[in-house]
Amino acid sequence: MTTTTLWEGSASQIHDGPGGYNGVEATPEWAAEIKRLARERGATILAHNYQLPAIQDVADHVGDSLALSRIAAEAPEDTIVFCGVHFMAETAKILSPSKTVLIPDERAGCSLADSINAEQLREWKADNPNALVVSYVNTTAEVKGLTDICCTSSNAVDVVNSIDPDREVLFLPDQFLGAHVKRVTGRTNMQIWAGECHVHAGINGDELTAKSKAHPDAELFVHPECGCATSALYLAGEGAVPADKVKILSTGGMLDAARVTKSKQVLVATEIGMLHQLRKAAPDVDFQAVNDRASCPYMKMITPAALLRCLLEGKDEVHVDLEMAKRAQKSVQRMIEIGNPGGGE
Repeated sequence: MTTTTLWEGSASQIHDGPGGYNGVEATPEWAAEIKRLARERGATILAHNYQLPAIQDVADHVGDSLALSRIAAEAPEDTIVFCGVHFMAETAKILSPSKTVLIPDERAGCSLADSINAEQLREWKADNPNALVVSYVNTTAEVKGLTDICCTSSNAVDVVNSIDPDREVLFLPDQFLGAHVKRVTGRTNMQIWAGECHVHAGINGDELTAKSKAHPDAELFVHPECGCATSALYLAGEGAVPADKVKILSTGGMLDAARVTKSKQVLVATEIGMLHQLRKAAPDVDFQAVNDRASCPYMKMITPAALLRCLLEGKDEVHVDLEMAKRAQKSVQRMIEIGNPGGGE
């Protein structure tokens, strides 16, 4: 029996359930077949930091959504398989309009991106006609197309600081990142959309406080989308945790910090998929989740079965209207021109 026949048989076992496609285990044989099929299709596989460890390990590149989209644009392959949520694959398509972009399960959405749609943004802009719109990259292509400048969690402060201080700013969609930017910049003429990532919002201050008290020598890596970001700064301000041990970081920033930390233990407040890359970056450090239930069900829809189906059948392809993509690309490009776009969210 050839390898292809073996995996065609396994593909017949793929079934669609409530959490996505299942029926295939992430064995070494599966990984070898994924690599073979990617070569056959002329595809490069990108995986976000929040993906299942098996998906991260089989990918050609792992990182934040913007970093991966920029890699997609520069990759020699004509097909991009984006293992992440839908807005990320859209961003890759925006930056690589001539390439085929596939997502292993197009139903993998995002609660943060879904917290504002184009019609809501149009109404907000109409109510504030002189304001500049700054959108986090965790938004749909349509929202990016109505945006003046995009930002990442790495450069949101720089983006807002680049705007005339007398110009009003509409910041969307994440209220916790927006609060962080407003606090750091001291900007008063900034309205913030009340959106959130349900996973990050669920990592609360009480959990962070309890965890830090139980591990007083640990560093804290806190994503600015987290509901506990303010609590982390409060703990530092009160002296409960040394200020130099509290770091508000994007996922890319967490990896950079992990490689140079002198701490033996780090408490991490973000989606738990990030722990896999952190542990690979610094295997001698004990990384612990502030909330070990902080798992995104949408990210975890990209299963071994879904990835196999994607490469066997060329599904699901991501399409973005060309005119919309051109408008969205301008808002991303303005951000890149400001500098320090970082890895992404």
